[in-house]
Amino acid sequence: MGETIRFLLDGEVHEVRGANPTTTLLEHLRGPMRRTGTKEGCAEGDCGSCTVLVGESEGANGEGGVAWRAVNSCIQFLPMLHGKALLTVESLAKSGALHPVQQAMVDKHGSQCGFCTPGIVMSLYGRAIAAKGATAPVSEVLAGNLCRCTGYGPIIEVAKGVEVEPAPAVDLSAVRGETMLDLSFEDEIHGVTRRWLSPRTLDELAQAYEAHPDAVIVAGATDVGLWVTKQRRPLPTLISVSEVAELKALDETAEGLRIGAGVRYVDAITAVSKLYPDVGLMMRRLGSTQVRNSGTIGGNIANGSPIGDMPPALIAAGATLVLRRGGERREMPLEDFFLDYGKQDRRPGEFVETVFAPKLDAGRIFKVFKLSKRFDQDISAVCGAFSLAVESGVVTDARIAFGGMAGTPRRAKACEAALIGQSWTEATIEAATTALDSDYAPMSDMRASAAYRSLTARNMLRKVFLESQDIETRVMPESARG
Repeated sequence: MGETIRFLLDGEVHEVRGANPTTTLLEHLRGPMRRTGTKEGCAEGDCGSCTVLVGESEGANGEGGVAWRAVNSCIQFLPMLHGKALLTVESLAKSGALHPVQQAMVDKHGSQCGFCTPGIVMSLYGRAIAAKGATAPVSEVLAGNLCRCTGYGPIIEVAKGVEVEPAPAVDLSAVRGETMLDLSFEDEIHGVTRRWLSPRTLDELAQAYEAHPDAVIVAGATDVGLWVTKQRRPLPTLISVSEVAELKALDETAEGLRIGAGVRYVDAITAVSKLYPDVGLMMRRLGSTQVRNSGTIGGNIANGSPIGDMPPALIAAGATLVLRRGGERREMPLEDFFLDYGKQDRRPGEFVETVFAPKLDAGRIFKVFKLSKRFDQDISAVCGAFSLAVESGVVTDARIAFGGMAGTPRRAKACEAALIGQSWTEATIEAATTALDSDYAPMSDMRASAAYRSLTARNMLRKVFLESQDIETRVMPESARG
């Protein structure tokens, strides 16, 4: 068992002993390391001023080389860096000369107060070295970096001129090791012993969680990180799944897509987009580049949030889960996993192992709509997913699910019943929208009122119908159809 966190900083081995496992990477950078270029703006992974680049081994045994990705250091726990490489804004300037990205920010007036600038520079440097998620359009790459005073015009001009360069070559063998990371820390403030376990195999994970069923499982920490930075929760035991190679498997089969619970969004987008194009588009609005580089699909499901974006889409698609406790596995439809607000069908010591997303039948209508106040990097007010089979003008099957409309992601069974067996017409749609009112009793909160949620859910179904109609029939006047 290892009790020392080891990582590469600018290619040199850096060791940390006796650290509190819930210390964030940002706290360590700005505190003991005195790397104060990295800023804390929000402490919740939203503003991007704390962006750094992390490099880690790709593939089961590192045969895929080292891949770099931009992450929010404010919600990354320090032990998550074990066996990896780190670059901060201080890593870029060499021999007193600014990096070209930094110099371009000066030349094109891309900075005013400068607080957000280091994070923006790191995101753009990630684009220069083709880091994960950084080859997307500039608007996507910068969606996770908020600037309140400069305006994005000059920054985008900098981004357009970023020249590709080789990614830093690092050898992680000096920091990886062969044993799990096992940290213990006596927290005198809260009077608890904190422990961090980082198993390397699926069997080790099953054993660790069975032995510590009250532990908090950490994948990308995009949610758990806020439990510490915002809620100040004392978390006694945490089990990281980021080193479990089996959970990172993504297998495309003739039947569909099998997604390990540890697969990050950035690594799943391409495969999911091939299977469900609408879900792929929605995933590009889920969080930011930094969030998608850390967050996992399995974590989004296991968290059980009523406003998680992936569950409604996967429920509508007919996805299933495999859960594991010790040596025992069980499979269930995803929709059955969510029991009530904050409650899932998961026994003590049981964790989500894989998600299976099936292929859709040819010709099936499949639509996903995310409604939020901001287009990018915002939590949904309502997320609706629709999977419909229409044969000879009659609806033969319907699976409709919503997030944000109830205490859990849930199917709209009354609406489905109002559609199945009926003609695919506007009259049928209107009857089905009325049925939606008996499926859900949404709440009012800061994101939307109950009335607005109900109205937009009905309008989403109307949108599915309109988009399914022949475009020429809807747009061209009768006289022009010939």
